[in-house]
Amino acid sequence: MENFLIKAAPISDILPGLIHAFNTAGIETASLDARLLVQHVAKLTHSEFIQHKALVLSDTQSETLSDLVRRRLKREPISRILGHSEFWSLPFLISKDTLDPRPDTETLIEHALEKIGPRKNEPLRLLDLGTGSGCILLSLLHELPFATGVGADINPGALEIAQKNASQLGLNERAKFQKSDWFSTIEGKFDCVLSNPPYIPESELDELMPEVRHFDPALALNGGETGLESYEIIFDRAKEFLAPSSLLLLEFGQKQDTQLVEMLNKSNLKPYILNHDLESDLAGITRTLAVNLSF
Repeated sequence: MENFLIKAAPISDILPGLIHAFNTAGIETASLDARLLVQHVAKLTHSEFIQHKALVLSDTQSETLSDLVRRRLKREPISRILGHSEFWSLPFLISKDTLDPRPDTETLIEHALEKIGPRKNEPLRLLDLGTGSGCILLSLLHELPFATGVGADINPGALEIAQKNASQLGLNERAKFQKSDWFSTIEGKFDCVLSNPPYIPESELDELMPEVRHFDPALALNGGETGLESYEIIFDRAKEFLAPSSLLLLEFGQKQDTQLVEMLNKSNLKPYILNHDLESDLAGITRTLAVNLSF
């Protein structure tokens, strides 16, 4: 792996070797990953890549590609190698301090927009707890033209990336990011509180796929002994920060829905719940909980 070396050659000659190497390493997206790395090094769009497969990479480009391929063979995700990821059809910078945004989390955006519905054009205030790259908050602000929001995270490195993403998406004026251990530094009331908190039980962290286990920040994965410790904090304190008519939206892990609803119904939010419902992701896994509240 360390000796993997690509010599200067046409793209069409290089690709089969890359795909074979990735397939041999057990990488399921071998063809896509090979193409993305070549495009990145050659500075080609997808359409240019299709039209210029006879392009010969220079010695410098070949050396750079070799380095990137070695990183992927060590199971570093493509998005981390390239430094960015797509979420909700928007570009997001990521770093070692942030989760790599998952397509599953787009279910949270869909669920939120469905619940907000007729209030879409109101000046809503949003709070995103554990914001990471800011992808949840910023995707919603992109869809809600009059909303503003706060993204909270305990990791300064994540906040720096989130702020850059807000600038890149032209949402600086409507998004604020601040260091906070959950609600610890938050002030005011919010129409919608959202979170994709850590929910992997500590005992299961070693079972995660290498791309997640070795490259996503443990702080954003480790949900404690039960996987549900973060939700206990959110349920315990959310009432202080929710507006009179408000919405609480949470992402959670596979098969955690029953426990989560039980926790909700035992929390201090119970007397104020108008209704709640669950939503499944594209794989049919129950993924998000939405709670309508009135205080």
